[in-house]
Amino acid sequence: MASSYGSSRSGSGQNPLLARLNYPQEAESEPEKYRFQVELEFVHCLANPNYLNFLSQHGYLKDTSFINYLNYLQYWKQQRYAKFLRYPQCLHFLELLQSEQFRREIANTHCAKFIDEQVLLHWHHYNKKRSNTTQQLLSMNKTTQKIT
Repeated sequence: MASSYGSSRSGSGQNPLLARLNYPQEAESEPEKYRFQVELEFVHCLANPNYLNFLSQHGYLKDTSFINYLNYLQYWKQQRYAKFLRYPQCLHFLELLQSEQFRREIANTHCAKFIDEQVLLHWHHYNKKRSNTTQQLLSMNKTTQKIT
């Protein structure tokens, strides 16, 4: 059975979602684009506290090479790279992973679940507040239009 990942209707063999990326200028060759995609996907994974717990429980967060890799990935904070991120909280977790204390604490499943719940609550209230603000702006706009 052939995998549909990485294939598109155009037959180019490239994931259609990734085909729309305007790669940074540094990613000119196919290997560089592939590396960019892999690193982008991995940085997105860091937005999931349960995944961080998995990494910790399997010893990755004690591996010096892996910790150095996490340090290397901090280039994603630069605006020219951050604009590609769909889950901006991944940058906050990337920063937290620089701390040895956080790397120890995230090994606790209860800690990871608590953080996950807090992230969900944040987005729930953020979306609700944003929706209310949008409604207020729309009503003000309608009122302004009636006056003029």
